[in-house]
Order: sequence, then C-alpha cells, then structure tokens
Amino acid sequence: MSEVTRPGSGPLDGCLVLDLSRALAGPHAGMMLGDLGARVIKIEVPGRGDDTRAWGPPFVGPEDARESTYFLACNRNKESVTADLKSAEGRDLVTRLARRADVLIENFRPGVLDRLGFTVEHLHELNPGLVVLSISGFGHDGPEGGRAGYDQIAQGEAGLMSLTGEPGAPTKVGTPIADLLAGIFGVSGVLAALLERATTGRGQVVRTSLLSSMIGIHSFQGTRWTVAGDVPEATGNQHPSIAPYGLFHCADGDIQLAAGSETLWRAVAEVTGLDPDDPRYAGNADRVRRRGELADELEAAFAGASAADWLARLDAAGVPAGRVRGIDEVYAWEQTRQQGLIVDVDHPTLGPISLPGLPWRFDGGGRRAHTAPPTLGQHDASVRAWLDATDATDSTDATGATGSTDALHDERSAPVDQQPFGEVDFADAEAGR
Repeated sequence: MSEVTRPGSGPLDGCLVLDLSRALAGPHAGMMLGDLGARVIKIEVPGRGDDTRAWGPPFVGPEDARESTYFLACNRNKESVTADLKSAEGRDLVTRLARRADVLIENFRPGVLDRLGFTVEHLHELNPGLVVLSISGFGHDGPEGGRAGYDQIAQGEAGLMSLTGEPGAPTKVGTPIADLLAGIFGVSGVLAALLERATTGRGQVVRTSLLSSMIGIHSFQGTRWTVAGDVPEATGNQHPSIAPYGLFHCADGDIQLAAGSETLWRAVAEVTGLDPDDPRYAGNADRVRRRGELADELEAAFAGASAADWLARLDAAGVPAGRVRGIDEVYAWEQTRQQGLIVDVDHPTLGPISLPGLPWRFDGGGRRAHTAPPTLGQHDASVRAWLDATDATDSTDATGATGSTDALHDERSAPVDQQPFGEVDFADAEAGR
C-alpha cells in the first residue's frame, strides 16, 4: 500500500480491493474496507447482478430502476463492473485487476474459484503480494466443507439459535449475524495479513466461514460446555449468568437493566423496594438460581410506574438501564446522529438517501466523502478505461510489475467516481457465503 495517505481519505487510502463476492458476508467485508478508505472494485453478473439486488421487498425508486434496500445496506463506496467469469473476456478482466489489487475477496463454494481458473497459486503468480479473503459456509475442508452456507442455517448449526429466544423455542437473531460477523472477522484477518506483508512482501490467504464466525462468538456460553460440561439453554430476555440483568415490563412499556456487580444489585433492590440482604438473593449465584422468582418480584415493582419514571429512578441510583427502541426511533435518536452513525449519500437514481453508518471514528480523520451503492454496471466503461490507461503506462514502465508497487498505487488513487468495489455472482457458483 502507499505509505502516504491523503487527508480525510481513510487509513486504507491507496489500497485496491477486488471483490468477487456476493450476498452479504463478502460484500460487508468489502464495504468495511471501503469505509476505511480502500478502493474496491465490485464484479457483478451481467443483466442480473448481486443476489441481494433481488432481495425484497422493500424496493425503492422508479419502476424502471427499482433498488433493493438490502443491496443498499452493504454496497456503499463501491463501483459496479459487470463481467461473466465463464467468458474469456471476464477472466481477462479479473486477471488484469488481480495484478493490481492488494486484496481479493471471494465467497464461492470451495473449489469454484479454482474451476474458474483462479487458484491461489495462479493468483500469487499474478501478484505475489495479493491478500485473498476466502469466506465459506462451513469451512474450506473437513467432512462438510463443501456445504453451501446461508445465515440462518449457520445460526442453527452453530448452536446460536439454541441460546436465543424463550426456552424451547429456538430463535434466530434479527439480523444476519453469521454473515455480518464472517465479514467482520474477515476484515480483521485481511488487516493483519496486510500488516505482515509490509515486512515479508508477500500476501497470503485468509480463510473464515459462517460456522467459525458463530463459534467465534460463543464466548462464556462455549466455555460453559467445554470447561464445565454444562449445556447452555435459552433464557429469553434474562441473562444466563447474571441476575438481575434483562428486560422488565413497566406500566406503559419495557425497560432493561444490568446489575453486573453486588453494588448495582443493592442499588436495584433499594430503588424497587426489595431487601438487598434477603438471604435468597445473597450472591449472584443465588440470584441466578432463583432468576424467575426474582424477576417476578421486580416485575411487580415495575408495574407500578411508567418506563420513563423507572429509567429516571435507576439512572439516579447509578444503575445501567435503557429503553427498547424501534429501528425508526434509533435513527431519529440524537445520540445516533451525533456519533456519525448515519451516512448521507447521493444515489444516481434515488437521489439523497441515508445509510447505516460506520462503526469507527478516527481522531486523525477518516473517510469523509462516501459514494452511494452503485447501479448495476454503472462503472463498466470507466473502470475498463482506467485499466486500458494503466496497461498502456505499464508497457512503457518497467517498474510497474505487481499490485504492491508505489507506481501502481499512485494509479489506484483515481477520483472517487472511478474507484470500484467488488462482488460477483454466478448461477452455478453457489455461495459459501
């Protein structure tokens, strides 16, 4: 990557990402790298595009240019280039881009990219410094490594649904958490590989999966089994290891509180009129064993006043507590806006739209100018023209060899409207997600 970044462009300025992924896990990883300032090229199937372009409703925009809000959620700061990887022209396009890229993202089923002619060995022949992020459903090997992966299937297979919801009613998380976390874990691996490349000069393959993303967040629920031999079960909206910690009903709505210490337990008890020295609730382990009994007593107290009243009392006592907001309320909340968690962009057919924002803030600045998710094939001409121009330059410059040279990084620093992000979708290349 370029050693010098442009002010306000983000810490990955100068980094080129070729994204051959589709659906959500890979595209989310690509978007995060773009949010960090990378230039990302998104490859899509001609005439159809990424799977998520058809995922809805809701769809928005004019009848002849409808856009899926699902697609809009994971494709900002990208340019769309269409190519059929089963064609010679499509494979040539990917070859030219791979030579210049710092990162390639793919989430085909294991083996599909090899059959398309882009084995890891070939990619590193083209560009020894290339970092490849490969995301699968259940891993790239093992007895079930070839399975296609979709988020809810992975949530179930990896045990998360058995921990979520009310007892006896396995429940998925309300967002595609396996996809999203696979993308996030993938990005952390990519950043580590880029850091190592600065020393070794060589790229490597970073592999993750929906299965590994779910097991990677088992946390204390995992060690509950692996160390203590206790199989965790769903406990609804109450914490399995801390009490009181969960959701409670007031006269006009719900609140949540977290008594994560003995001091906080005593504060909750005093505010709600319970005896903090009741021997039934002497320690956290006692309260967890009698979680239902304690919850009933707290519910009886909370039923006597409004949620706003109880939140004020708990706040005054220093107890962490909060509302349960609807999504519309979250985006209207001043705290959300003040933290920069909404990104406003100008879409080519929809006009000004707002998107869920970035999870980071950099004291030294970051990417300040964001581009809207692209329309299908929006940058076909500009990206190919850029490649033709850089190819012509390479033919007269003996130093422009691989994607890790300063010369090529300067060429990648094209205007924002010529900086692409990537995803590719093919009917027979069923997603590893």
